[in-house]
Amino acid sequence: MKKPPQIPQAITRRQFLNNSVIGLGALGFGALTFSNLAAAKKKDGKKLGIALVGLGNYSRGQLGPALLETQDCYLAAIVTGTKSKEKIWQEKYNIPDKNVYNYDNFDDIANNDDVDIIYVVLPNSMHAEYSIRAAKAGKHVISEKPMAVSVAECQQVIDACKKHNVKLGIGYRLHHDPFNLEMMRLGQHQVYGQVKNVQADFCFKMNDRTQWRADKKFSGGGPLMDIGIYCIQGAIYTLGELPISVSARDTTIDKAAWKTVEGSLEWTFKFKSGAVVHSKSSYEQDYYGKLVATADKGEFGLGPAYVYGNLKGYTPEGEMNFTAVNQQAQHMDAFANNVLHNTETLAPGEMGLRDMFIIEKIYQSIEQGGKELSLAGIPNILHKV
Repeated sequence: MKKPPQIPQAITRRQFLNNSVIGLGALGFGALTFSNLAAAKKKDGKKLGIALVGLGNYSRGQLGPALLETQDCYLAAIVTGTKSKEKIWQEKYNIPDKNVYNYDNFDDIANNDDVDIIYVVLPNSMHAEYSIRAAKAGKHVISEKPMAVSVAECQQVIDACKKHNVKLGIGYRLHHDPFNLEMMRLGQHQVYGQVKNVQADFCFKMNDRTQWRADKKFSGGGPLMDIGIYCIQGAIYTLGELPISVSARDTTIDKAAWKTVEGSLEWTFKFKSGAVVHSKSSYEQDYYGKLVATADKGEFGLGPAYVYGNLKGYTPEGEMNFTAVNQQAQHMDAFANNVLHNTETLAPGEMGLRDMFIIEKIYQSIEQGGKELSLAGIPNILHKV
């Protein structure tokens, strides 16, 4: 069986996001002791066990701690190719030996009744393989975004989950964030009139290009696949409609430094309503992330827009005022409830496929010198509020 390669643990955009989040103590990591984990066992069959596949920065810094706060799921098992991580995680999360897996025995998880959901948190190029294997094991699947590195792979994952009658969700945590939900409400309900323009940008400076995100064979692409996908999402859920065309260009500043992926890019969406969205994403610019809508009666937006906590927003009437939530805990609890009650997820596999459809068109436009391309045939999936 294929083992994931050793992935360099350099500074990543997750650390930029993590630096903006409320301290882990406030999120519950420091406040909870592991003697409390008795409460994290299934109660009356209603608390579902999650296995994390891949114990990198996101699992360590966000998903693991969030699973100490969740009400309907808990961390039941881990899958890692790094032996030294096993005992650390076992001690922190009270994980028994029988629930520790590696990439050689991963498929044995099919026989573990403690595990109901598998969350795939591997490099992008491995999402499809392990999502499909999780489905074959009879486990419900959460795939970290992007769902896969091609439309074809996305469809394979969707087909596998349907074949094995398991649910599939994508790790779009911002669908559970109050600030981004407010952007949906204000835009979709035209609270300030029809939205004419949206600016959706996400950038940070990646100084170490030895990490897997800078290598196309692992990442599938550059900042578009990694952080630009938040801009695609934000534009669509603010407007509540699908784009009808896209044009894009590679704006990489130092082309010699980015050997297999773009360092920066920009793109423009047009919508049937007349709205136009301009976006840029970069590994070459200082950190900033914003989602700003200009409507008939004024401007509303977020900045920062996509971080784990400390989001800020405004409207023509003043600042948005919401209590921060643990986005990861909200997301995993919501998915667990979808499983428990057999309901539809807010961000199903079809939404991941939709975004990959758009990403492929963006790259095609770049290859064709910025030509405006039709998005006819885009999967018709939206989160309406």
